[in-house]
Amino acid sequence: MSRLETRKAVIGYGGTPIVHGVDVQIPDGKITAIVGPNGCGKSTLLRALIRLLAPIDGAIALDGQDIHSIPTREVARRVGLLPQSPLAPAGITVKELVARGRTPHQKVLRPWSSTDETAVMSALHSTNLTTIQDKVVDELSGGQRQRAWIAMTLAQDTPLMLLDEPTTYLDISHQYEVLELLHRLNERQGRTIVMVVHDLHQAARYAHHVIAMCEGEVAAAGAPEDVFTEELVSRVFDIDARIVPDPVTGTPIIVPAHGPGGAR
Repeated sequence: MSRLETRKAVIGYGGTPIVHGVDVQIPDGKITAIVGPNGCGKSTLLRALIRLLAPIDGAIALDGQDIHSIPTREVARRVGLLPQSPLAPAGITVKELVARGRTPHQKVLRPWSSTDETAVMSALHSTNLTTIQDKVVDELSGGQRQRAWIAMTLAQDTPLMLLDEPTTYLDISHQYEVLELLHRLNERQGRTIVMVVHDLHQAARYAHHVIAMCEGEVAAAGAPEDVFTEELVSRVFDIDARIVPDPVTGTPIIVPAHGPGGAR
């Protein structure tokens, strides 16, 4: 089942197509990773899924309805977005940032409610930020800062979460900290998560469903073990590689066939 999908969607900027007539279904209750080389249209597709870009042709559907026919506030109650490299206002605390996730649920005449407070505290607890909720965001480590942004998206209380390169600029320890958090949110809360990632090993290990893009088209979609084949890795990423199972998870690991300086 898919609550979010594209139908022959042509997506681009200023009338110039970047993504060409793709049909994409996002499996409900699963983690989906969108992968592909630079410039292939990964982030463009993600921006269209959250309604930041209108398709040049075709459609984006949310719960069977054209997403552009749904009011903006209603979309924000169903789909949360963590953009790439977001910037927090100067001096804002962790809790204040997380509270901004409640904006789609606010009404002009309705004050801050116990429901809002519960959602914020639950998001802080889920991301292990309760003890530092009063710290200024700019004082946090990279991993803590990214968890704060994820907590804000959680407080939005949407069944779908879209994240554009959530591990960018993080060291390896913080990358896995964020990915483990997303895994827990999916496993314990049933959140549908879509993330653009560069690292194929991370995509294979944490995603149930992978969409591999190449030159604005979907080259393959499905379970990691079905998508990450030697033929696809060669065709899409121009890497001569061997696929071996992860000794811990059994998920695919892509191993280049030649070492440094080796001939192709």
